[in-house]
Amino acid sequence: MREIAGVHFVSELALQRMVTAVEKVRDRLRRVTGALEQAHISYAVVGGNAVAAWVGEVDEAAVRNTQKVDILLRRADLEQAKTALAAVGFVYRHSSGIDMFLDGPTAKDRDAVHIHLVGEKLRPTDLAAAPDVTESKAFGPFCVLNLEPLVRMKLAANRLDDRVDVQDLIDIGLVDASWPSRFPPELGQRLQGILDTPEG
Repeated sequence: MREIAGVHFVSELALQRMVTAVEKVRDRLRRVTGALEQAHISYAVVGGNAVAAWVGEVDEAAVRNTQKVDILLRRADLEQAKTALAAVGFVYRHSSGIDMFLDGPTAKDRDAVHIHLVGEKLRPTDLAAAPDVTESKAFGPFCVLNLEPLVRMKLAANRLDDRVDVQDLIDIGLVDASWPSRFPPELGQRLQGILDTPEG
């Protein structure tokens, strides 16, 4: 990084790494969903990439890049998924109670596909279990969880990135003041809190 008159400039190498990082996540998403489609395994994209797909339907400029790939599967399909994903270079790991597929034998957890299992909580602190993969729709080459169950998952997890994702959906008008009543009281209260404090 160089500095001219107090202004910092990002190097060309740093810019290239930024672009490469985004491309790697998109490639990982395409490879994992392609392998699941090829093996006829029901799934849905969840997490930040699902939010990005919904946001992109309304305002492409509002799409936020995400580092993670999150996939919803049925537990009964997990063993078949291990075989399908191993064929395209992914390595299964169960770590800290989470099922994931590392993008190669030397990859780090941040380079993994995180698996959410239908009817189960990803973390004990989540307020609700994951929905079924049938609550999804096709977005181009892959299936994405429908908007309402996606928001429910985000509210149930309630981490900072989840709240930011919900705020993005509010900002473009996909979620509004009529939505809290769609959810159980505690989830509805969480959504109302985000609606009431948009800068929070």
